[in-house]
Amino acid sequence: MNKPVIETKGLTRTFLQGGQTINAIKPLDMVINHGELVAIQGTSGSGKSTLLHLLALLDRPTAGSYFLDGTDTAKMSDNEQSDARNRLIGIVFQNFYLIPYATAVENVMLPGLYRRGKQPRIRQRAEDLLESVGLGNRINFKPSSLSGGQQQRVALARAMFNNPPLLLADEPTGQLDTTTSNEILDLFEQINKTGKTIILVTHDPLTADTARRHITFKDGEVVNDKEQPTTRKKDQRTVSNNK
Repeated sequence: MNKPVIETKGLTRTFLQGGQTINAIKPLDMVINHGELVAIQGTSGSGKSTLLHLLALLDRPTAGSYFLDGTDTAKMSDNEQSDARNRLIGIVFQNFYLIPYATAVENVMLPGLYRRGKQPRIRQRAEDLLESVGLGNRINFKPSSLSGGQQQRVALARAMFNNPPLLLADEPTGQLDTTTSNEILDLFEQINKTGKTIILVTHDPLTADTARRHITFKDGEVVNDKEQPTTRKKDQRTVSNNK
């Protein structure tokens, strides 16, 4: 039986705003198994980004349980959660969050430096990852010299540095044109085929159609969870590493 990488039981997140309680995430029971490619869809304010922050261990729930790879995250200290996030989760953000004064290879090396590995090995790992996402000839370029698509490739390579079983992507194509978006989504599909679990949080139908499983959020709760054939129409032009 496939082992869940994510399991939530009654997961809830509330906020106080203007003296009122906002139920950003209503009690949520959800299971995502190893190797799945899942799209979490919803409009702005639906709760999908709040859920991503909870799953990424960037926030703690108000109530309920979140089991990450079988471990109850509520029993983890802040340091243990940070370590789990570094080992088990790769995060790709819409705004890339690259260090502007660092080169592409230095940005990708960061997760390895946090774990205090040997720098020559860390650099080689980063170079290999940049090569795998089509940026082997851009390793010494700083973000300002890279296109949006190239910056997202750097962010993706950085997320994969520690070979995490889970990749979370928050609007990964939100700042990209259609052709470049297709190239990035192709990379996610290729990574998923290696056995990694990927969750794409998005409002974009093109991005969602990359996934076989669609989870739709509205007003803090799941209103639809279904599997369907992938229907994304890929751009037929040649993929360019310069985009």
